[in-house]
Amino acid sequence: MTQTGAPLTLFNSLTRSIEAFQPIDPKMVRLYSCGPTVYSTAHLGNLRAYVFTDTLRRVLNWKGHATTHVINITDVGHLTSDADAGDDKMEIAAQKAGTTIWDVAARYTQLFKGDLKALGILDPAIWSVATDHIQDMIAFAQSLEDRGATYELDGGLYFDVTKVPDYGRLAGQQAGPEVGRIEVVEGKRHPADFAIWRKSASGENRQMEWLSPWGPGAPGWHLECSVMSLKYLGEQFDIHTGGIDHREIHHCNEIAQNQAYNDTAKTGANIWMHNNFLVDRTGKMSKSKGGVATLGALVARGVHPLAYRLLCLGAHYRSELEFSLDAVAAALTRLKRLVMAVGALKLEAALDEAAWRPVHEASFGKGAPLDWQRRSLEEGLSSDALTFVARFDEALAGDLMTPQALPVLDAVLTSSLAASEKLRLVATFDLALGLGLLDLDRRSLSVRPHDAAVTDVEVEALLDQRQQARAAKDFGSADAARDALKQAGVEIMDGDPLRWEWRALLAD
Repeated sequence: MTQTGAPLTLFNSLTRSIEAFQPIDPKMVRLYSCGPTVYSTAHLGNLRAYVFTDTLRRVLNWKGHATTHVINITDVGHLTSDADAGDDKMEIAAQKAGTTIWDVAARYTQLFKGDLKALGILDPAIWSVATDHIQDMIAFAQSLEDRGATYELDGGLYFDVTKVPDYGRLAGQQAGPEVGRIEVVEGKRHPADFAIWRKSASGENRQMEWLSPWGPGAPGWHLECSVMSLKYLGEQFDIHTGGIDHREIHHCNEIAQNQAYNDTAKTGANIWMHNNFLVDRTGKMSKSKGGVATLGALVARGVHPLAYRLLCLGAHYRSELEFSLDAVAAALTRLKRLVMAVGALKLEAALDEAAWRPVHEASFGKGAPLDWQRRSLEEGLSSDALTFVARFDEALAGDLMTPQALPVLDAVLTSSLAASEKLRLVATFDLALGLGLLDLDRRSLSVRPHDAAVTDVEVEALLDQRQQARAAKDFGSADAARDALKQAGVEIMDGDPLRWEWRALLAD
């Protein structure tokens, strides 16, 4: 498939450089993303990783690359420390909940997928669940053992990092005691060696364990992604994504396993990409303080989930994104303004059905490849409109520079182009941005806070009472209705057809 527009360049964590993207197979880009460990509700910082990955996939599709995208679900094998130490997160969660690990995994998998849907994140081609691949993992570990890359201790089977070239290269260093920071275990040959298979201790009662050549136990966390990416995407695929916290340990170990298994210096992916952290300097995200650490907590305060997506898009994925309630409020306001502008364009363009038709046709094609929808939207645009397309494309082609792409969208809305062309540009840009700008309206962005004291029906009734009181010049009753609505978190908009909206509860 031919790439559209400016050449796509991406930052490769492995080389610490911007590289021109060249797919291994021109017909299909293969993409793997580290998924969640489903022991609790996903943190907003975790969700930033999937907004980034979804943006990458959308841009690839928008520029003409078909993709096979795999996201794994880790429901076993992840310890409380990414440094290969501590207790099993899933076991702890099940004990606290007084239920089974399987129930915990099912619950939080469903919640995670719900968060992704709310954020406009496309489903991957494959959801790969760790516990569905245990026998694959055992076979993989046996192959590593046959190749002399492992050794056995009382606690399980360990990988010998000296058996592969340039261990720790992804973390920006060569193998030494500091690389990997793995737990101290008696008998380990190298401080960075890590567990491939963990034996269940004598007398230990684990909910998840399987028989293996090394005794009953469970796979090490790092093993999962090597096994599942190899199974679905092959020995060497195009892009592997994850949070920057994975760059120092998890992905170094994954690369080492890939190299040993394939008897090659190949790392498993040509390009390794990592999004930076979501940073909270205010303490407002702390779960222990009743903060807004999750998407559900934001929604409970009256914030539409796509405002968080817009917040993420406003920063480059490789930059730290500072979280604050003010920043969330600004993103929500920005999203409302975009939706209001698009709504006004819809009304204006409705008078020109022939010019508006391409947007309808692309809408009917939802689910079709994004580049097909894009071609439908952009066909026949004026040269002035195509100039905006080129600017937007150039921003995204430069390592997904969404902070530079969003102002192009703003410029379109304030340009002198015809309303129909503006709408077509909004629609094609939104294929890459994923904000749902043509589907949202002002009312859908007004989310009822969970602790609101009144319902929508009661709000409408109070507004009617206020209107009747004002008409009767009973200003005392009108003011009382207004004060009751304000106390309930309702913003009154006299003279506006929408009449009112919920205020997001974002005060410190």
